Amino acid sequence: MTATPINQDTINAAVWGACDTFRGTVDPSIYKDYVLTMLFLKYISDVWQDHYEQYKTEHGDHPELIEELLKNERFVLPKKANFYALHRARHEPGNGERIDKALHAIEETNLTKLRDVFQDISFNSTKLGDEAQKNDILRHLLEDFAKPELNLRPSRVGTLDVIGNAYEFLIKNFASTSGKKAGEFYTPPEVSQLMARLVAPQEGDEICDPTCGSGSLLMKCGQLIRSLAGSKKYALYGQEAIGSTWALAKMNMFLHAEDNHRIEWGDTLRNPKLLDGDGLLKHFDVVVANPPFSLEKWGFESAADDKYKRFRRGVPPRTKADYAFILHMVETMKPGTGRMAVVVPHGVLFRGAAEGRIRSKLIEENLLDTVIGLPEKLFYGTGIPAAILVFRKKKLDDKVLFIDASRDYQDGKNQNFLRAQDLDRIIAAATERQNVDKYAYLASPAEIAENDYNLNIPRYVDTFEEEEEIDLMAVRAEREKLKAELAVLEEKMAGYLKELGYE
Repeated sequence: MTATPINQDTINAAVWGACDTFRGTVDPSIYKDYVLTMLFLKYISDVWQDHYEQYKTEHGDHPELIEELLKNERFVLPKKANFYALHRARHEPGNGERIDKALHAIEETNLTKLRDVFQDISFNSTKLGDEAQKNDILRHLLEDFAKPELNLRPSRVGTLDVIGNAYEFLIKNFASTSGKKAGEFYTPPEVSQLMARLVAPQEGDEICDPTCGSGSLLMKCGQLIRSLAGSKKYALYGQEAIGSTWALAKMNMFLHAEDNHRIEWGDTLRNPKLLDGDGLLKHFDVVVANPPFSLEKWGFESAADDKYKRFRRGVPPRTKADYAFILHMVETMKPGTGRMAVVVPHGVLFRGAAEGRIRSKLIEENLLDTVIGLPEKLFYGTGIPAAILVFRKKKLDDKVLFIDASRDYQDGKNQNFLRAQDLDRIIAAATERQNVDKYAYLASPAEIAENDYNLNIPRYVDTFEEEEEIDLMAVRAEREKLKAELAVLEEKMAGYLKELGYE
């Protein structure tokens, strides 16, 4: 392949252009999995080929040595199970079956890393049309990824950042075109960044997202540690209920060089899989999540007998899982260092009955640290405003800070955005924990109890703007002046009409 200049925008445009193969034929919520999987396959094939050529240059007359060296690659590719072999055979019938076989062979050869990652994706699916149409679509897809712009060899692109960024770019764009399903796999980067800064992950931390989607929130925490501490000494943990989204998270981790991860597939509320050696819930320094809002059918029937005792403060309502996720997260915080940030719908702040009782206990135990109201239309698939709740196992005071950040944002066509200054203002207020007029208020336990543990932000942060007093006498004088001017104009107009013969 010819080497073309490396530019993130060029690579992003090339991978997004590959989606044109599917547009008008397949729904974006379906074809996203094909494009993202092909990007992963192309990347590991390019790395394998790059290293093979390097070893050949160094040890050309020792093929056995080259073969042994290749066995130590991060991902080992069996013969014919690579992008190049598939691309060479693209004009032959059976593209879908060939790609599926290659992926399964790669999975079998790399079981410790890729077990089950490709089980929910089939390039031989009838979702892509009849055999002729499917073969044609996949031929175009293979040709798109064979373009020079998508030469992803390490000798050309250097670090993984370019690849990981392209993958994240695709996920973000799929989220913006996938409607209500978008929230299932993607948290906007500005919100992820804000949450990471609120929990301030440190070197050595174990970080968990129990509803991790494609893993973007977890990786924002990792990126923050790397940027501030220059260290990769941390571990990422996640669980995701939807199989295809879990596979995205696994590939996303590898493309961002986040090899120190454990991402489980399963329902966190019904079947938590991040357990310790004794079969109990594993504890983490940092817990972050953007769970599905007000999820129905979450496992209410068995919650009262939960063997992990997550619902000892009360069982959340049958049709709203918001507090089920919150209680799960609270139970997985480490006793000393644990802190968490969770995105919730505003109803979590004030709904009564079981939710009100749970809320009061969390506050009485001095676990709730900060309540942050966000602008509307930040999240893909929903226009409703949300809030972030920050909890800490060890707080510096017994108060709760309320921040109304709902009016600070950049307007967007379909989505609104948090700007850098908006994030900085929230973090400054959360750090200083002082009253800020019309923005932040530090409430005592007595005040919250007096409000019957209602956390609705306007109860604490007064954003009322007094209207400027109107001087009625000045308005009357202005009106009289205008009336006089109008009379003069009417007299002039009558004169003009008379001259023109319209009297």
